[in-house]
Amino acid sequence: MADEQKPGGSEAAPPPGSEAAGQPVKPAAEAPKPAPPKPAAPKPAPPPPKPPATMAATPWESDLARELKETFGEGISATSTYLGQNFIVAKPGSAIPILEYLKLESDFDYLVDITAVDWPKRAERFDVVYILYSFSRNERVRVKVLIADGFQPETAVGVHLTANWLEREVYDMFGIEFAGHPDMRRILMPDEWQGYPLRKDYGILQQDQRWVRENLGIESGQ
Repeated sequence: MADEQKPGGSEAAPPPGSEAAGQPVKPAAEAPKPAPPKPAAPKPAPPPPKPPATMAATPWESDLARELKETFGEGISATSTYLGQNFIVAKPGSAIPILEYLKLESDFDYLVDITAVDWPKRAERFDVVYILYSFSRNERVRVKVLIADGFQPETAVGVHLTANWLEREVYDMFGIEFAGHPDMRRILMPDEWQGYPLRKDYGILQQDQRWVRENLGIESGQ
């Protein structure tokens, strides 16, 4: 009589085809990996902002503007404002009296800068711009005069001592000489330099090749 299977006895025979039966077990087939997501197409760059419909200055109406026009009459061509910047367009002969009036009567006692703008196709080729500031008013104002090439506006040194250096820089960069200036010579470029770097007809790569050869011993600084 066959022996009875006791609890805890020998294990049941492995199923046929198993590794224990001498047959290797085939691994289950791996699921295919999902394809990587396609990168999103780059967003097109936003269009550049459109400029305002008009870029022109508008009239500057204020007590100071009315006071100046009443005082200097035809010596002032316009009082205008542009993007919050107030300026006076003056005749060249009225510029120094206006600067003095603004200093003594309206507290614009700080001459921030004197600069110029070159308009080579215009008969009055240059704008000369005086930038003034009033500490008591916390306000800026610009005085602009239009001059032809070769015209010498009067120096402002008698009103603002700092005009000495500022006018020399305008002369050095634009070739505008100021009548009555005590020391009208270059301040940034060498004294022997030819040409005026901020004139529009002075190319960005242009320079005084002769000065470079003689003083630096090279053919070009470019």
